[in-house]
Amino acid sequence: MHEPLRMPSGAWPQTPAARGIPAPRGGVKTSGWDLLLVCVATYVAMAVGRVHELFPVLMPLKPTFVAAALAVCLYLLQQSGRRSVRLLRSRTTTCLLLLLLWAALSVPTALNQGAAFHSLTDSFVKTVLMGLLLAGSLRTFRDVERLMLVYFAVTVVYASVVLMRFQLNAEDWRFNHLYTYDSNDFATLIVSAMPLGLYFVLAQRSLLLRALAIIGLAVLAVGLIRSASRGGFLALLAVGTFVLLRFTTLPARSRLAGLVVILAVVFAAASDRYWTQMQTILNPKQDYNATSDAGRIKIWERGLGYMAAHPVLGVGVNNFPVAEGTISPLARLQERGIGVRWGAAHNSFIQVGAELGIPGLLLFVGVIASAFASLGRVARNARRIGPAGVGVSRLAQSLMAALVGFVVGAFFLSLAYADMLYMLVGLAIALAKIARAEDAPPPPPRGYAWQP
Repeated sequence: MHEPLRMPSGAWPQTPAARGIPAPRGGVKTSGWDLLLVCVATYVAMAVGRVHELFPVLMPLKPTFVAAALAVCLYLLQQSGRRSVRLLRSRTTTCLLLLLLWAALSVPTALNQGAAFHSLTDSFVKTVLMGLLLAGSLRTFRDVERLMLVYFAVTVVYASVVLMRFQLNAEDWRFNHLYTYDSNDFATLIVSAMPLGLYFVLAQRSLLLRALAIIGLAVLAVGLIRSASRGGFLALLAVGTFVLLRFTTLPARSRLAGLVVILAVVFAAASDRYWTQMQTILNPKQDYNATSDAGRIKIWERGLGYMAAHPVLGVGVNNFPVAEGTISPLARLQERGIGVRWGAAHNSFIQVGAELGIPGLLLFVGVIASAFASLGRVARNARRIGPAGVGVSRLAQSLMAALVGFVVGAFFLSLAYADMLYMLVGLAIALAKIARAEDAPPPPPRGYAWQP
């Protein structure tokens, strides 16, 4: 009987996939669209792009609910291979589930338990679980590309419809009441989608897709200008800086040229009224946000007060407006017949800290930071492979830039529980999951025995 051949440690033949290189397009049996992926893409289109609100004929079909329910059922039936729920184990997933648990624990002690329970069960649970389901459903780098394209495309569709349906004039010179989003939310959505569009401009062999991505970026740039959002403008600057300094899969001069083109579009589309609005960023003392009790600075100060008074569980999920109307220093004005606005936090971090306490804030920061860190690891590991890993590294860096855009925009908005964040986080978890699976060594060949 022949003794089995033995190979030294680490000597298993490394396939391109095992070294982190994406499999060739069309070369993997599971690389095509299937019903689960279609359902997840439909959910992203509805939850992020609000397509059913843009086209009300879809509303009676309840596409968001149908897509989510069908996706859950299909995912539970496909617990094998890359879709195994075990592969979702990561720091980001842990922080995400603990954040959801902490939100649930805040309900019994909330200022308004009904509002907290309704927000948790009708919105946040669904958002978190669908973000994780998105991550679990993706099997290959190509799948990550597909969902990134959906996110970018539906944002372009949303912007296009808004630009066509909402006409501006001298009095209404910026967008206000849109579909679900206000002008500032709209700007943050745009900035979070722009790096994904940039990826398709750079990474695709198809000239048609490249051309469509360039047109889409131009549409988003115009939409950003029409929103006249100062937070969106700062988010765009942050993304531009990230691309210029950290987008290492492109030569420096190409990054600079791309940034110049984007800024040229912005300057060409912006009006004098827009730049007057942006100049208030440098003169905050002249802005109501710094001088009024209803401005962001005063709201943030009160939010820090709620966090200090309720440091463990906060005032309850989605209860910041309730705190403004009941326990804030301004609430006493109601005794004298003076109305008090039950307003939002206008800062996602203060929103979470006030509503879920300090532990909730740490978990929220942990979700974003761990997702960003995991994308950074994927980008570094892929880059070490050499030219073959550039595509994966660019994929990770594009998602990092999208998270940068969201975080900067969300610093001025109440978007702590927004679908756009958890879909981006889901993509980050998926990319890290797939990279780990690709890097895992293949099983030993039959007839070989391995010894450490």
